[in-house]
Amino acid sequence: MARGTLRIFLGAAPGVGKTYAMLEEAHRLSQRGEDVVVAWALDHGRSDTSALLEGLEAVPTKHLAYRGTEFVEMDLDAVLARAPGTSVVDEYAHSNIPGSRHAKRWEDIDELLDAGINVLSTVNIQHLASLGDVVSAITNVRQAETVPDDIVRRADQIHLVDISPELLRQRLGDGKIYSDDKVDAALTNYFRLGNLTALRELALLWLADRVDEGLARYRAEQGIEATWPARERIVVGLTGGPEGEILIRRGARILNRVNGGDLLAVHVRAADGVAGESPQALEAQRRLILDLGGSYHVVTGEDPADALLDFARSVNATQIVVGISRHKRLAGLLGSLLGGGIGTRVVRDSGDIDVHMVSHPLGGRGAGPRRQRDLGRIRVAAGFVLSVVLPVLLQMLLSLNPDRNVATAALIQLAGSVAVALVGGLWPAVLAALWSSLLVNYFSTPPLGNLTISDPQNLLALLVFVGVSAAVAVVVDLSARRSKEASRARAEAATLGDLTRTAGRAEDTLNGLLDQALDVFQVSGAVLYSSAGNPGTGGAGKAGWRLVAQAGTVPSAGLDGAENIEEIDSTTRLVLSGRTLPASDRRLLGAFGVHLAAQLERQQLAASRRDVVRLAEGNTMRTSILRAVSHDLRTPLAGIKLAVGGLRQPDVHYTDEEEQELLATIDECSDRLDALVGNLLDMSRITSDSVNPLIRPARWYDVMPAALQGIPAGRVRIELPGNMPEVEADAGMLERVIANIVENAVKYAPDSDVVIVGAACGLSHATLGGQPAGELRIIDHGQGVPAESVVRMFQPFQRLDDVPQATGVGLGLAVAKGFTEAMGGTLTAEETPAGGLTMVIRLPLSPGAAFHHTGGQTGGQTRRQAQPALPRRLNTQPASATEATQ
Repeated sequence: MARGTLRIFLGAAPGVGKTYAMLEEAHRLSQRGEDVVVAWALDHGRSDTSALLEGLEAVPTKHLAYRGTEFVEMDLDAVLARAPGTSVVDEYAHSNIPGSRHAKRWEDIDELLDAGINVLSTVNIQHLASLGDVVSAITNVRQAETVPDDIVRRADQIHLVDISPELLRQRLGDGKIYSDDKVDAALTNYFRLGNLTALRELALLWLADRVDEGLARYRAEQGIEATWPARERIVVGLTGGPEGEILIRRGARILNRVNGGDLLAVHVRAADGVAGESPQALEAQRRLILDLGGSYHVVTGEDPADALLDFARSVNATQIVVGISRHKRLAGLLGSLLGGGIGTRVVRDSGDIDVHMVSHPLGGRGAGPRRQRDLGRIRVAAGFVLSVVLPVLLQMLLSLNPDRNVATAALIQLAGSVAVALVGGLWPAVLAALWSSLLVNYFSTPPLGNLTISDPQNLLALLVFVGVSAAVAVVVDLSARRSKEASRARAEAATLGDLTRTAGRAEDTLNGLLDQALDVFQVSGAVLYSSAGNPGTGGAGKAGWRLVAQAGTVPSAGLDGAENIEEIDSTTRLVLSGRTLPASDRRLLGAFGVHLAAQLERQQLAASRRDVVRLAEGNTMRTSILRAVSHDLRTPLAGIKLAVGGLRQPDVHYTDEEEQELLATIDECSDRLDALVGNLLDMSRITSDSVNPLIRPARWYDVMPAALQGIPAGRVRIELPGNMPEVEADAGMLERVIANIVENAVKYAPDSDVVIVGAACGLSHATLGGQPAGELRIIDHGQGVPAESVVRMFQPFQRLDDVPQATGVGLGLAVAKGFTEAMGGTLTAEETPAGGLTMVIRLPLSPGAAFHHTGGQTGGQTRRQAQPALPRRLNTQPASATEATQ
């Protein structure tokens, strides 16, 4: 069974007439005798659309219940059973009610098409997945229902239903789209003139792209190579040199003179290598073309001119932009004699494609440093020596044969020339051929003993010998060079592959790339410099340049007099020291520069992401603080207000006991309010990274009395050995940490005592980063916290079971954890073996704490009243910067 055809009516906005046009087409097909049914269509209260629904057979819909509400959906099974020739299915991007066979209506339509049923459907431009964010930015309305673009593009026909924005607003004002009570809101929001104009342009551009795809497909099927200038399309040819930026900007200016069009930059890479191109320049040009709204392409070809023209014809280009030749005048003249340079051949063979030859500062100044192609000085020197010695040796060998045959002598000397070419390359082989021809002429060509040639055939034989020797030398030389280049290319490819694999790793760093550069280039130092000021002046150690990363030794002179300087961008330089790199390593050095630039960008993006996350957390914190202020802080304020209001009533007389009760209420609510505000301020400081603890040696039992003030008597049992080691901490912060944890334990374990336990000197096995640490455990026997909720427990504004509490805003543990980490310690939670929760505070030991012993108490007190006997911290000065600011 043949698959059905899908025709989609595309609109820029609701109300343009998509459904109306679809139903008109359904009537037209019905009048032609086709079997047409309406599977799903809504008139949205529009009388014109409702009138078109009359006269068309409609398949009954089905009703589905979801969350207590009944919904109406298309009955897919009923449509399949009816099996019409054409089915009308409105709203292609609609999401079906859960419980339907498919999640999306376009999947229902796919099943109808598979059954051989033709379908007419509609969709708005805002429902295309690729344009969802663009439409949301224009209209400030997020589209919940979307359909993938490629699904819509698979439609056999797409009809654009288009009217002007002014006419659409007029129809809206006449009540032909929405009811009267919705018109004003629609006109001032979604249906603003600017919104409709932008949406219309999006629809036209999206459809134009699809039409262009169809045109390209037709041209390919019909084998049409001639340019059809249906749309302006400019191709910029890049060689990998720095002049590419000028060409790209020139192409962009040419394109700006017309409305619409495409800008394509193409780099033609030679099939035999990539000599002459700069990876940094190509990367910068790729970014530039993308910033200008164009696209970047790379093609490979034997002939750059032919490859560029083939690409331009394949994309139906209307114009080509190329730069003038960088070769010097003499080289350009030689190129003209041989058929012309790349630009000249592009102009000559472009046909109906316009070509712009753009001048640039590098034109006519030479092609710049090229990749070194020689075989090495040692091999060339050995070749020249061999070119002089080997023909003489071969001639001495020939002198042993009394038969002086010219052909035999020429063949043996030819073999010698080939051997010289294999060793030293072209020019030693040419010298060997000339020297061999003289020896053959003198010793083997009659008359012997002089350079005279009496027989013309011998002269011809010698000329052929020289020509063949030179030709063979050229071929052998090219083969030897290509073999060496291939070896170098394999090594470079392996290095580039390593760079590509490591570039995406999270652990890849600038130092790692620089370490790799040391091994690849066999240098002693690799340094990356960056300049925030003027990049054109100053050297290392001077104003403007700073060292970003290094590996190996750093050159004492910095950028001044450096052996190898690679310009990554206008503000970044890579310097290698230890040896001068040959020209053949420059391209690979450029590749390292590109990866270093990418790594710098990754670090900048990571820093930006951290800033964004910090801002988001700050916004969340501010929102939570405002919520806490508006709700949780009202309770103590209301208590204070009520008590003060009662005391100020002149006509009411209270007994002493009642006045004391009201004053106690004010005092209690004030303490509660002070604690809440203190926690809010502390959390705000922790979030903004403005906590600066004053670290000094501290004893656990010194901070305990102040930390437990306000805790009901008898609720806390302290078991602190007298020889507990000192820890590095801010005493004021440590008091707040212990106080918050104990208050939280007392709150959630009302029926049991809270026990504070510490390990004696020499008995603690706690560590922080592998170093010994002091440990304090606060144990309760309450209901405990599930393991999956432990992490969330330390987050701000969290309460157990999310039960509102009048005595706090859920910041106690968050503040305690933030202060502990600010002091270099950790705060963790463990399950109490007998049920409940154990909070564990670990702080770094003070230097020499392992040998410290105090003569304090050795046992804990079982009653809260005994706690004042513990040593107290003197209050002659604040114990920390925290206390000093509170």
